[in-house]
Amino acid sequence: MQNEKIPYKIYLSENEMPKAWYNLRADMKQKPAPLLNPGTQQPMTAEELSGVFCEELVKQELDDTTAFFQIPEEIRSFYKMYRPSPLVRAYCLEEKLDTPAKIYYKFEGNNTSGSHKLNSAIAQAYYAKKQGLKGVTTETGAGQWGTALSMACAYLGLDCKVYMVKCSYEQKPFRREVMRTYGASVTPSPSMDTQVGRKILAEHPGTTGSLGCAISEAVETAVGSEGYRYVLGSVLNQVMLHQSVIGLEAKAALDKYGVKPDMIIGCAGGGSNLGGLIAPFMGQKLRGEADYRFIAVEPASCPSFTRGVYAYDFCDTGMVCPLAKMYTLGSGFIPSANHAGGLRYHGMSSTLSELYHQGLMEATSVKQTEVFEAAEYFARVEGILPAPESSHAIRVAIDEAMKCKETGEEKTILFGLTGTGYFDMVAYEKFHDGQMEDYIPTDAELEQYRNTLPKIG
Repeated sequence: MQNEKIPYKIYLSENEMPKAWYNLRADMKQKPAPLLNPGTQQPMTAEELSGVFCEELVKQELDDTTAFFQIPEEIRSFYKMYRPSPLVRAYCLEEKLDTPAKIYYKFEGNNTSGSHKLNSAIAQAYYAKKQGLKGVTTETGAGQWGTALSMACAYLGLDCKVYMVKCSYEQKPFRREVMRTYGASVTPSPSMDTQVGRKILAEHPGTTGSLGCAISEAVETAVGSEGYRYVLGSVLNQVMLHQSVIGLEAKAALDKYGVKPDMIIGCAGGGSNLGGLIAPFMGQKLRGEADYRFIAVEPASCPSFTRGVYAYDFCDTGMVCPLAKMYTLGSGFIPSANHAGGLRYHGMSSTLSELYHQGLMEATSVKQTEVFEAAEYFARVEGILPAPESSHAIRVAIDEAMKCKETGEEKTILFGLTGTGYFDMVAYEKFHDGQMEDYIPTDAELEQYRNTLPKIG
């Protein structure tokens, strides 16, 4: 085993936990394009957004100049139940790979919800409670976000209505039951409960659903229910703001030992984990203080960055949400029933899309079976059963470490381990039984959805 002064797990004290969220957009010279009203094609106003989102969250969503937002003491007190989360030096993985690379991962699975999603869930629930609302509605893919929001709402005494992507609802029944344990109602999406759900089912009978479908249903329910607002677990600027605690803690832990990563790797679905992890490091890059290589990893079955187009598109399949400029496959795109349910979104965060468009970060897509090979290897070596989403980052981290073995370079790699996979055993079962398939959409298939992008201007 390598003999180094750096411990296996680097823990910050409670006093070292961030007191403010970092707003990456404040350091971007070219800001992300604004959300547009689909009717007028004009930038959405705070008044318009307040009909869907909580007022304080709208302020955070639209602010691209304030660098830091103080974290309310009530939220910090909740964070202390599971934060600061550990930064782990993967000594065992390094040894098994026989690589000169130094590998670190920020582990966000050390809370009951099992993922990083709780960082934003408690913040959004807090602002809903502060506004005097009865409850919130949301969507969830694999269920991590729905679980986290259910926990937060139970803690604060809010009602929680969750629309869960149908294939995940069926594949992950125990995640659904955790949500119900925390008092949430969970509906498979698309459903017959909403107008947009009925429309989608009529057009796509037997569909396994998508995050875009579930978003449409959750928004319709929020708008049609007095005392409710919609909250989202990824994509939006406000979510990445809250998730910046991941990167801020990771950087503080590395700085403690004088470690600077050469590359930072994160899985990419809508952008919450990746944006949160890279935020302070990207801030340094934007300010010219340091340079890093950033790698977004997405599933080959839903390749928004690597095969999408940078254009304005609806954030949801039902086309009831604002238009966002992002890398998108088209709001009508419904991916295959991939087991990484949290990455089955047709678009990408506007902030990350702009950074990618400027060439400040790179992206790659990986096949599902290759992801699970890496997940299984990691579980056997590092002792943590990773979520399928996180395993995309693990796959590329291992690949990069092996490149270091070939070249002899001593690169330092940091990746985000967003959560655990203990509710994803159906996926692991299919992998072990040889029943898992790699679905990759054809160019012709993607082209038909690109042709439906809204015409702006």
